[in-house]
Amino acid sequence: MLRDLMAYLDSIRARDPAPRSRAEILLYPGLWSLAFHRVAHRLYRARLFFLARAVNHLSRFLTGNDIHPGARIGRRFFIDHGFTVIGETAEIGDDVTLYQNVTLGGTDPANGIAGKRHPTLADGVIVGSGAQVLGPIHVGARARVGANAVVTKDVADGATMVGIPARAMLVDVTAYQRDFMPYGTPCTDCPDPEKQKLEALQGEVERLQKRLAELIAERAAPSPTPEDSALFRERDRA
Repeated sequence: MLRDLMAYLDSIRARDPAPRSRAEILLYPGLWSLAFHRVAHRLYRARLFFLARAVNHLSRFLTGNDIHPGARIGRRFFIDHGFTVIGETAEIGDDVTLYQNVTLGGTDPANGIAGKRHPTLADGVIVGSGAQVLGPIHVGARARVGANAVVTKDVADGATMVGIPARAMLVDVTAYQRDFMPYGTPCTDCPDPEKQKLEALQGEVERLQKRLAELIAERAAPSPTPEDSALFRERDRA
């Protein structure tokens, strides 16, 4: 058990350069949130719902993170900072990182307790601060969700999502191959597919406008007189 704890603390140090020691990480609210949730989840599975909720409320009071006791969370999960909300039917894989003010929320509160209302995050997912991942969607392994993005549709493995609503963006291979991407943001100058489409459309419009101007100029030019036509024929024979 101690070895597992040391491995978990080391995984946090690999994702956060701030702590100077393992002992410092023991004060992190995200670590305590996960510890409380492990207890609450066991009580929830034992159908001791009131006690599970009591532990959940104590955790929220002490850490600022609200993780429903029913959420299923894998190994080495890390909430960097706090004020994160995770819904009842959310499922989180191994080595997932959430930053502050993230919501893994539901979109249909009338769906019932048995319904899958919250997202599933596969292994290695990173969700940036302020992002909202909503509904029973699947976020693929090693996907990145940028800060303040709103994700309401499935995300492919390894994709990087930005914007409202979130859309996949092209990422330089050197950034994509990095083991960890803070805040799920690969770079500030990555090409935006929507911007590229607009630039292509603008280029096409400019080409068409130029061609239209040429046609108007040709139509406005005076027609050759019979004398000019005869002169042209003589010139061509010469």
